[in-house]
Amino acid sequence: MEVFFLSLLLIFVLSVSIGLHLLFYKHISHFTGPNLPPGKIGWPMVGESLEFLSTGWKGHPEKFIFDRISKYSSEVFKTSLLGEPAAVFAGAAGNKFLFSNENKLVQAWWPSSVDKVFPSSTQTSSKEEAKKMRKLLPQFLKPEALQRYIGIMDHIAQRHFADSWDNRDEVVVFPLAKRFTFWLACRLFMSIEDPAHVAKFQEPFNVLASGLITVPIDLPGTPFHRAIKASNFIRKELRAIIKQRKIDLAEGKASQTQDILSFMLLATDEDGCHMNEMDIADKILGLLVGGHDTASAAITFLVKYMAELPHIYEKVYEEQMEIANSKPTGELLNWDDVQKMRYSWNVACEVMRLAPPLQGAFREAITNFVFNGFSIPKGWKLYWSANSTHKSPECFPQPEKFDPTRFEGAGPAPYTFVPFGGGPRMCPGKEYARLEILVFMHNVVKRFKWDKLLPDEKIIVDPMPMPAKGLPVRLHPHKP
Repeated sequence: MEVFFLSLLLIFVLSVSIGLHLLFYKHISHFTGPNLPPGKIGWPMVGESLEFLSTGWKGHPEKFIFDRISKYSSEVFKTSLLGEPAAVFAGAAGNKFLFSNENKLVQAWWPSSVDKVFPSSTQTSSKEEAKKMRKLLPQFLKPEALQRYIGIMDHIAQRHFADSWDNRDEVVVFPLAKRFTFWLACRLFMSIEDPAHVAKFQEPFNVLASGLITVPIDLPGTPFHRAIKASNFIRKELRAIIKQRKIDLAEGKASQTQDILSFMLLATDEDGCHMNEMDIADKILGLLVGGHDTASAAITFLVKYMAELPHIYEKVYEEQMEIANSKPTGELLNWDDVQKMRYSWNVACEVMRLAPPLQGAFREAITNFVFNGFSIPKGWKLYWSANSTHKSPECFPQPEKFDPTRFEGAGPAPYTFVPFGGGPRMCPGKEYARLEILVFMHNVVKRFKWDKLLPDEKIIVDPMPMPAKGLPVRLHPHKP
């Protein structure tokens, strides 16, 4: 009997050893080839993912990049992230190369978790669906359309502050910023303005966003599992809205131009076919996620920096009050008003330099190519990081200093300031985000000054920057 159990134990140990050997061999085989960039590849499956993520959790996502740039003296290094062989491009030259070679040498890539949370009803990848979405968006994000949105944004902002800020001594900024930008997205994308209806979506969206870029383990209790459940719930609600909009369009109670939902319902492809309901629900879902998360992070850090830097607040206040005092009582903001907010936008840009809402993004090599003298194999994943230039003293002298004058005149050098990405894949909602950020700034400084309640509150990045406790502040309303 002892011999039998000993044999089983030996078989088990041998099996594990062979399995680990094959795993290591497969892992290493991904990184074989001539003249690859310097770097290390970490453990099989895990690679350097934990260190990559943990520097963000500790509030210093740039450390992963700069430590390796310093060690390897190179603006490109190899690593292994999210189970994939990867090359990280750092610096303006790397940004220019990736942005300029979109769909030539590189293409967009998302972790498998994204396709699982956003499964396409047409059985195509999230990459293909994103291309389709980019063809639809310009109709709603062109200047003449955006000009119509400003009054709506100001109206929603006034309601938001009346509901959630006024008559309060203290507020927690981050969840309120998310509430504001999500309300705007619901109103402008689907014509949903009722706060109760918006609130029904809000919490599931927060769950979805927090579990989107995580380890894709679909087991009860994991963030990924909760994200999938939340996305399914939202799709069900969206389909009910879509069905009702179809009826309203047929009865003349809605128009094609009122929002992107109506446009999608009436648009046809090259074969004259309409999108099905689930496909539209998927696209609206993606728009709502992208339409509020990054802007809410930028708004939160605006509040943070204006609390810490009273002289910056005073200049923003002066500019915004000059605009407010030039308007008749009750008149909403318009396009001309927003164009006068030059200093305020410089402040917002400096905030996004120091705390970029979009930390970076992945690409995939669609062919073998050479960058900076190093070979990049086809199929490798490529990552660019906003912090590699935003926090670089070569691109921005004294990078830790808050200085809005960096954006005066010609502004930063090309490919150094990239909070919205660049090239063909630059965020199509950049101008939309500019408007909602400036409308928020106008309304908040017109009403309040504020102090941080937690002076040393930790900042975490997961995957966007956020104050660990949500940025609680004490409000000081301006006297009438």
